[in-house]
Amino acid sequence: MYISSAKLGLNPLILVSSLLAAAAQGLSDSQVNTIKQRLQEGATHSWELGTRAQALIELSAPSFSVLTPSIPLPPPSTLNSSTNASLADVLTIARNVVTVLPPSPSNGTGQPLFLGDGSSGDPASVGVAILIANWTNLGSGEDYAGAAKAQIEYLFGPAVPKTSDGAISHRVSQVQLWSDSVYMVPPFLAYYGVTTGNQSMLQEAYTQVKLYRSYLSDISANGLWQHVVLGSGGTDPGHWSTGNAWAAAGMLRVLGTLKSSTFAKTFQSEIKDLGNWVAEIHSAMYPHLQANGLFKNYADGNSGSDRGNNNFDDASSSALLAATVYHLALLTGNKNFVLQAERTRAAIFAANGTPVVDPSNISVQGAQSPEGEAFALMLHSAWRDWVAAGSPGGGGGGANAARRYAKRGAVPVLGAAGLVMACTLMDDLFI
Repeated sequence: MYISSAKLGLNPLILVSSLLAAAAQGLSDSQVNTIKQRLQEGATHSWELGTRAQALIELSAPSFSVLTPSIPLPPPSTLNSSTNASLADVLTIARNVVTVLPPSPSNGTGQPLFLGDGSSGDPASVGVAILIANWTNLGSGEDYAGAAKAQIEYLFGPAVPKTSDGAISHRVSQVQLWSDSVYMVPPFLAYYGVTTGNQSMLQEAYTQVKLYRSYLSDISANGLWQHVVLGSGGTDPGHWSTGNAWAAAGMLRVLGTLKSSTFAKTFQSEIKDLGNWVAEIHSAMYPHLQANGLFKNYADGNSGSDRGNNNFDDASSSALLAATVYHLALLTGNKNFVLQAERTRAAIFAANGTPVVDPSNISVQGAQSPEGEAFALMLHSAWRDWVAAGSPGGGGGGANAARRYAKRGAVPVLGAAGLVMACTLMDDLFI
C-alpha cells in the first residue's frame, strides 16, 4: 500500500530530505541489529538459513566474503579473537545444521545438508558456512568436512536428476531448473573447490552457471531470466525479479571466488564471462526500474501463464539487485547502473519501506520476508564497501546521486500529492 504525503499531512520537501539523508548514509547500527534479530527469528527454511549466513558473512566478516576484492582464497585458518567473534552467528548456523545429520552413507551417494528437502539445490546454500566452520576449526568437533563432502556427493549422485547436458536439477522429484539455484549451488561448488584445492570443482561451478544461463536467459526479453523451466508442472516462464537477482548474485559469488583463488590465472576467460553475464542481467532489468526506485515483482509484467496479474512493487529483488551493482563495480569496474542502485537504496533506506514478495508464494505480497531482510543487510554491506572504495561511478557519493534524481523528478514524487511513501517492509525490519 502507498500513502501520499498529502494524506499524511507531511511536507514533501521534508520527505525528500529524508530520502537524501538515507542516501548519504547506510542503516544505523540499531537498524542493522534489529534486522539481524528479525532475520534470526524468521529464517527456518534451508535457503533462508543459507542466505542469512551469507548476509552475515558480508556484513560482519568481509575478510571471509568472496565479494571482497583482493582477499586471497582460501581464507586464513588461524583467526584472531575479533574475527572469531564476527563469525560466531555463521558458525552457529553451521553447527545447528550438522549436529542433526545422521552419519553420511558409506556408499558414496552422499546426503543433503537438510534431509527431506524437496529442493536438491536449496540445502547447498548453507554449504559455505559449513566449509568455513571446517576450515577455521571453530566448529566444536562436528564433522563439517564430511557433511560438505556428502552434500557434493549428493548433488552429483543418482538421487538428483540432471539435464542431458549436465545441469543439476533444482528439484529432487524431476528435472527442473530454477533461477534461484544459481545462488544456492554454484557458489558452494566454487568455495568447496578453493578450500580443498580442487580446480575441477571451480570449473564445475562455472559450468553450472553457464548451463543454467543457456536454459533460462530469454533472448526474446533482452536477456531477462525466466524463473522455472522444464518439468511436468510448476513451471514459471515469467521474468521474476527476485529470480534475476538470485542469478546475478550467485554468478558474482562464483566470479569473486575464481578471481581470488590460486587458480585465477587459469580462469581468466570464465571470470570475464561471469562479469558479462551479470552485466547482461543488469542491462535487461534496469530499463524496467520504476521512478520510485523499485522493480515490480515481475520486472516486465510477464508473470507467467499461471501466476495471475498480481504484479506489485517488490523491495526484496530491488535490494539484492542493487547490491550486485555495487559489487560488480568493485570486482570488475563496471559502473553502468550505480546511479540506479543509489536510487533504489535511497528509496529502501528512507524512513519507510515497500511491499515484499511472499517467499513461499511468489504471486502474492508477503507480510515478512526473511530473505528480504537478508537482502537489506547485503545491500547495506555492498554500499558500505563501495563507499570505502571511493564510491566508483557515483559522482561524489549517494547523497549527490539522490539529489540529481530528485532534481529531475526520479525520486518518488507524485506531483501535487507529494512523495510516495511505501509502508510495509521497513516496518517489518525496524520495529
